[in-house]
Amino acid sequence: MSVIEKIRTVRLEEFPNLIWVEVETDDGLTGLGEVWRGAAAVEAAIHHDVAPWLLGQDSRRIEFISHTLLTPYLGFHSSGAETRAASAVDIALWDLFGKRCGIPVYQALGGASRSEVKLYNTCSGYRYNAQSSSPFSSAGRRLIRQEERPQGPYDDQVAFMNQADVLAKSLLDEGFQVMKIWPFDPFALSSGGNDISGEDLERGLEPFRKIREAVGNRMEVMCELHSYWNLPSAVRICRALERYDVFWAEDALCKMDDEDALDRLHRSTRTPLCGSETLAGAVSFRRMLSRGVFDYTMLDLGWCGGLTEGRKIADLADSYRVPVAPHDCTGPVLLWAGMHLAFHCSNAIFMEVVRANLATWYRDLVDVLPEIHMGRAMLPDRPGLGVCLKPEVKQRPDAILRESVRR
Repeated sequence: MSVIEKIRTVRLEEFPNLIWVEVETDDGLTGLGEVWRGAAAVEAAIHHDVAPWLLGQDSRRIEFISHTLLTPYLGFHSSGAETRAASAVDIALWDLFGKRCGIPVYQALGGASRSEVKLYNTCSGYRYNAQSSSPFSSAGRRLIRQEERPQGPYDDQVAFMNQADVLAKSLLDEGFQVMKIWPFDPFALSSGGNDISGEDLERGLEPFRKIREAVGNRMEVMCELHSYWNLPSAVRICRALERYDVFWAEDALCKMDDEDALDRLHRSTRTPLCGSETLAGAVSFRRMLSRGVFDYTMLDLGWCGGLTEGRKIADLADSYRVPVAPHDCTGPVLLWAGMHLAFHCSNAIFMEVVRANLATWYRDLVDVLPEIHMGRAMLPDRPGLGVCLKPEVKQRPDAILRESVRR
């Protein structure tokens, strides 16, 4: 037995989207998990709903715990607080398992499929998506004004809106061959995602034109659409993107669980479709994959059910010969979890990273970040996830700690 004795949550007022979960066992080990969005709601779910059942359980029974936490009477098949809480606990249990066995998580999952993982850079800026905790607004996804200037060398969101050609060259110099941008977001917010004019369409295409003129096809470019658009607008955008041979259009529709609308979109454009970080549970992905509406599968381990469910989703995608790409643009522990899944899964094509985060605030929170050379992550060798919170995180004046202890 390795009995769960304590569950601790840690969050910071500076980063209201982030919450860490530490699971301690009677053999003196601690596993670390993390989720993103709705941190206060996840905290409540963990201590009020999860802890009374989880305390006293054998931490080695990961599949049993995952199944139990992902099938409550309410709150399953969505990325609500119940699913995010289950995801954080699951990631922490895999971290524990790896530490107990003295092996990295990708080994615990069944071993590595590769020695390097190809990365793509999501071109967000410093603190993008990190400051607002509201799931009902776009306040956390800061829009860039045309007159803004970069606040540092990796303020990539400002760069893609103003100097996408220079940005593409910068990324190539660092070894990145794939990048993701979202120049259509401002037009979705102004129209409610219900319409895009011909003028705005051309303005949104301008960064893609600059990239192709500057570096040709040496750079793959993805278009993130952030689940903003109705079907006619998404069709218009995706058809227009065809001329620039984008690698994928991601989360094009406002409801990424609508397989009928996704099927109509998929049949209306040659642009490959990617989805969806917003889905949870293997059943949701099975429905989409069986309809053939995803050319690439994006999953977020903090929202889909953790590593246990994430591996099932990846295996489902593999059975349809569809590649997977774990989501980042969240926190540093989730980045590590996604890396381990990408190293393990044979159908993992990329891992998402944000070089602005890697260069700044991620370093303030954890003791180590992935080793990256020329746009690729190297195979890690530390047990478990291989990452810990820095001790000073819990000592910060804005830290909010809460514990549930076995009686």
